[in-house]
Amino acid sequence: MATTGGPLCCDSVHLAPGPKDQRALEERDDVLIYSTPPLEHDLEATGPVRLEFFASSSAVDTDFTGKLVDVSPDGSAMNITEGILRAKYRDSQETPTLLTPGKVYSLAIDLWATSNVFRAGHRIRLEISSSNFPRFDRNLNTGESAATSAKWASATNTILHDAAHASALLLPVVP
Repeated sequence: MATTGGPLCCDSVHLAPGPKDQRALEERDDVLIYSTPPLEHDLEATGPVRLEFFASSSAVDTDFTGKLVDVSPDGSAMNITEGILRAKYRDSQETPTLLTPGKVYSLAIDLWATSNVFRAGHRIRLEISSSNFPRFDRNLNTGESAATSAKWASATNTILHDAAHASALLLPVVP
């Protein structure tokens, strides 16, 4: 997935920050989308947002990205907040641990905090992908440093969502 808007800094000429319509990105076949039905009433989400999910990969390292999106009745899909997990740092930022290809892992992405009122008629959407470049550096999927290695591998990532692998988007809803 390519970066469109969001919490960017330092180069607004090439990458404009802020809320931007995500529909063009959502048409890609490497973006998984989950949407609620249209909301019957306003819903305020204020505080930290977290995605908990189960996944496997064909690679020893890969990225998982998540993006919370507010979808208007006209279909425009505006990004609210986002985050990334580089899989080798899933247990510790100090001690990377490579994945075992094909093994299912329980993972989490911190989508940071937000405050947004999803208006009646809008949908809450979650986008999951394996990239959000150039906001986040590319992952070579080899476990090696992108700064020093030229080797790369394609990754086939699988998100599980069934009774045995209950995934959840944790939204802090304000009554």
